[in-house]
Amino acid sequence: MPTAKRSLPAKLRPLLTLAGLIALFYLTAFSWVATAPQPLLRVATNVWPGYETLYLARSLGLFGSAPIRLVEMTSASQVSHALQNGAVEAAALTLDEAIAAMQQDSVDLRVVLVLDSSEGADTLLARDGIDTVAGLRGKRIGVENTATGAVLLDAALQSAGLDIGQVSIAPMTVNDHLAAWQQGGIDAVVTFEPFRSRILAAGARELFSSRQIPGRILDVLVVRADVLAAHREALRSLVAAHFAALAYFSANPSDAAQRMAPRLGVAADRVLPLFEGLKLPDRSANREWLTGAEPELTRVAAELVQLMLQHRLIANPVATANIAAAEFVAEPQR
Repeated sequence: MPTAKRSLPAKLRPLLTLAGLIALFYLTAFSWVATAPQPLLRVATNVWPGYETLYLARSLGLFGSAPIRLVEMTSASQVSHALQNGAVEAAALTLDEAIAAMQQDSVDLRVVLVLDSSEGADTLLARDGIDTVAGLRGKRIGVENTATGAVLLDAALQSAGLDIGQVSIAPMTVNDHLAAWQQGGIDAVVTFEPFRSRILAAGARELFSSRQIPGRILDVLVVRADVLAAHREALRSLVAAHFAALAYFSANPSDAAQRMAPRLGVAADRVLPLFEGLKLPDRSANREWLTGAEPELTRVAAELVQLMLQHRLIANPVATANIAAAEFVAEPQR
C-alpha cells in the first residue's frame, strides 16, 4: 500500500520559497556574467613593418571571436593622439612615442609586448665623399625631432668623438627626407625604411645604423593602464595571435609577404627586405624584456626619459618604474 505524502509545515514554506528565489538569482547572475560580451579592444597603428604581424594575425583569422579591432592610421602622431584622447585603448608605438604620450597627466601606459627591436632599420646616411662619421663635422644633418632620431645620432656622434654642437641639425619629418636629399639641402640624414632604401639608391652611403646599438630602439604594444583590467582577456588573445602570426611568418614567408604587401604599399617581393633590419622577439625574448624584479624594458625606458629631457623632447620626467606588464607574455596555460 503506498504511503501518504507528508506535507511541509506551513511556516517553512515561505523560507524555502525565499531560498529558491535566492538560488535562482545567483544562477541567473552567474550565467549572465559567463555570457556577457567583453568590451571592444581598439588597437591603433600606423604603417610599419614591425606592426604587420598584428594585421597578419587578422588576415589569418587568429583573433577568433575575441573583441579586437585594429584601427589603421596614417601617422604615429595620430596614433598617439587617439590613445591620449581615449579613442582607442591600445596602440603600437616606438618606446619614446609611448613615453611622450605619458606626458599627459591622465595617460598612464603599460607595455604588454615588445613588437620589434631595430637592428639596422634605423640608419645614418651621408653623401658620397663623406666616408666616416667624423667627416660630418660642420655638416648639415636631417633628422626627425624624436627620441629615436636622437638615440641614433647621439650614438653615431659619440662613436666618432663628436658632440651635437659640432654638426648642424635640420629638423624634418621622415616624409621630407628624400626630397631634402634630392634637393641638396642636407649632407646626411637619420632615416629608416622605406626611405633608407630610396636614399641609398640615390647615391648615399651608410655610416652608422641601429645594428651597432642593439636593444636601444624598440617598437612596443601599449595599453592604457586605466582600462587594462577590463580588456585583460582580449589582450591575452591579441598577444597570443601575434606570436602565432610570427610563427606563421617564419614558416610561410612567401604567403605572409603576399598578405602584408598591400598595407605596406610595396610589391610582395619587396616585403621581406623591409624586415632585414628588424628583430622580432618571440615569447621567450619578450619575457626577457618584461619580467624580473628590474625588467630590461624598464631600464631602457628610464635611460630614454633622460635622453628625451636632455634634448627637450619632453618637458618633465616620466615615471616608468611600472611600465612593463609581463602577464601577457607568460607561457600560455596548457
